[in-house]
Amino acid sequence: MLYRIRLCIDYRFARPTGAGRQQFRVLPAALPGVQTVAAETVTITPEPVEMLDYTDFFGTRVIEAVMPPGLTAVAVEMQAEVIRHATAAEFDISASLADLTGEIALIRDVGRSAPHHFLPPSPRLPRIAAITEFATGVIDPAGTTRQAVQALGEALHAAMTFDAEATEVDTPVEAAFAGRHGVCQDFAQIMIAGLRAHGIPAAYVAGYLRTHPPPGKPRLEGADAMHAWVRAWCGAETGWIDYDPTNACFVAEDHIVVGHGRDYGDVAPVIGMLRLDGAQEGSHSVDIRPEAEDEATE
Repeated sequence: MLYRIRLCIDYRFARPTGAGRQQFRVLPAALPGVQTVAAETVTITPEPVEMLDYTDFFGTRVIEAVMPPGLTAVAVEMQAEVIRHATAAEFDISASLADLTGEIALIRDVGRSAPHHFLPPSPRLPRIAAITEFATGVIDPAGTTRQAVQALGEALHAAMTFDAEATEVDTPVEAAFAGRHGVCQDFAQIMIAGLRAHGIPAAYVAGYLRTHPPPGKPRLEGADAMHAWVRAWCGAETGWIDYDPTNACFVAEDHIVVGHGRDYGDVAPVIGMLRLDGAQEGSHSVDIRPEAEDEATE
């Protein structure tokens, strides 16, 4: 499936800013056999003093921009064409939970894909007793790792309510879990904390999700946002699998990967510093359109 993606990020400042440096993690990843990036452009307005791109430790592409002083607004637009390849049905050949620790111990490579990076607590995801207890109640210790991932994802989907107004980007994960309301970021981070507490390496994945309007309703351009889900290491033979707890499903062709890290902080779409003196407002929108949909409207 070929998707055309458009992301717009806008910031407005009450007073002119000082100079600053920003990092943007918004470009779709090139993943052999999973997704192919056919085209991409990024435009930042006003033009940065300096702009460079690189790949971070976990393999996410980063655009870094040095912004001039005196800004009252900043706009970022990313457009890309991505081919998301079909996924074959998977059989459960994952390690049993009883064997998983031993399989992790046999991994000697500590590169970007090593499970060791995604097992201990991370800056935004400490050990949280309430989440550990919840996960213990739904994970079968005699089952496989894949079964544990699915069981916890489905349980969180049933226990929590998606609510775009309930949390902010910096809401602690324990607060989102206690309120049982949140957005995809909260669902993913809660699930990661529960998996790690039971010895399952888990990463936070940022990306885009094609959504479908209700029957009979038009598709609204720009109404979507970036999405988040979970990547879990299920043993040496299976490797990493992706699960979306917000939608209670294993990841398939509708999910487009940007990158992954230990938690949201590693793959936030915008991080950096601008010198401010006054209020600011921001917004972002995502539009994902399959090629077949474009052809149908021509």
